[in-house]
Amino acid sequence: MDLENQKRVKDFAEKYGAENVVVILGAAEGEAAGLAAETVTAGDPTFAGPLAGVQLGLTVYHICEDEIKAEVDAGVYDDEISMMEMVMDVDDIASEMSSIRDEFCKYL
Repeated sequence: MDLENQKRVKDFAEKYGAENVVVILGAAEGEAAGLAAETVTAGDPTFAGPLAGVQLGLTVYHICEDEIKAEVDAGVYDDEISMMEMVMDVDDIASEMSSIRDEFCKYL
């Protein structure tokens, strides 16, 4: 997650309260999604960005996880995401995200 997006997430958490913020990721690989998820929950593991050492504990999901997919209009999901979903290892991504949520999320 780039430094600008880290700042945005931090600002939203401060403005609206961390318990009211849900982060939806769209990384194409489990490892990349997991790194971004760890950043918004446990803090930037590279210690380079605004979330370095900041444990927000935010709720975080990937757009392809069933919980989020069920919340999105089926037509929009089909138009915008379904093609990418076909080439991603959704099970790996979901496993990575679930692991991060179990370990670091404070607001489930």
